[in-house]
Amino acid sequence: MDPRVLDRLRCPVCGEPLTEATAGTTSALRCLRRHSFDIARQGYVNLLTGRAPHVGDTAEMVAARADFQAAGHYDVISAALVDAATEAVGRLRATPTPHFGAYPLVVDAGAGTGRYLGAVLAALPDAVGLALDVSKPALRRAARAHPRAAAALADTWQRLPLADASTAVLLNVFAPRNGAEFHRVLDPAGTLLVVTPDTDHLAELVDALDLLRVDPDKADRVADSLGGHFTLVSSAGHRAELALTRPEVATVVGMGPSAWHTDPVAFAARLAALPEPVRVTVAVRVDAYRPR
Repeated sequence: MDPRVLDRLRCPVCGEPLTEATAGTTSALRCLRRHSFDIARQGYVNLLTGRAPHVGDTAEMVAARADFQAAGHYDVISAALVDAATEAVGRLRATPTPHFGAYPLVVDAGAGTGRYLGAVLAALPDAVGLALDVSKPALRRAARAHPRAAAALADTWQRLPLADASTAVLLNVFAPRNGAEFHRVLDPAGTLLVVTPDTDHLAELVDALDLLRVDPDKADRVADSLGGHFTLVSSAGHRAELALTRPEVATVVGMGPSAWHTDPVAFAARLAALPEPVRVTVAVRVDAYRPR
């Protein structure tokens, strides 16, 4: 593990710093109180304490997301995050007494494949990154998202395995939000970047394929979940128009929440009836928050 990331990690049991120890072909992170956390051969470390209430995205959902992202269909999200994160780090460097130390840490809470974290790190050559997710299939990919990125199995509803004020930028893309913990780990001048679907995100597919709809009150619910700890400083919509094949439509459905609620037979029939190319709107909001 990159020692710069390790320096910001903390034991999820006692909060003490962690060091890496190797015995033969196995490696683990350990604290002074002898709590030990194995590093999987795929490169991520298991910092989960107890049993998680859910296992996150399945291997099939993660594979679908990786294929769809690799085709560039969600590059509009990557570009928006790169711009926002670059601005945030630049502003943080300009503070009279930056707290983040010699290098910024970018954390992606609910990182999935790690693609967005990798894009941000590519634009910030002196930054390091940490992907957090509860899905092991996702972390196997996130651990390889960028040479300066590490990955850890962690439930973002629990205490995050990070030191106080250790993070310059925290990414949260289509993922749960733990306002209290995000506030604790962010530098006082750091930035939380939250990506959520707009009301017309993938709208063309919702009726045609009987998919879950975006909650029209989602923006208010996000603001309510963070309002006690953060101040919203900017909000911007980002859109792209896609022309997809039917297999690509199946992929985008398979990587999202509708994958848990779609009847395979009915879905296949509706999908076969769609004319190609299938015109689909990508519509998201990127909200920037700063700690109160």
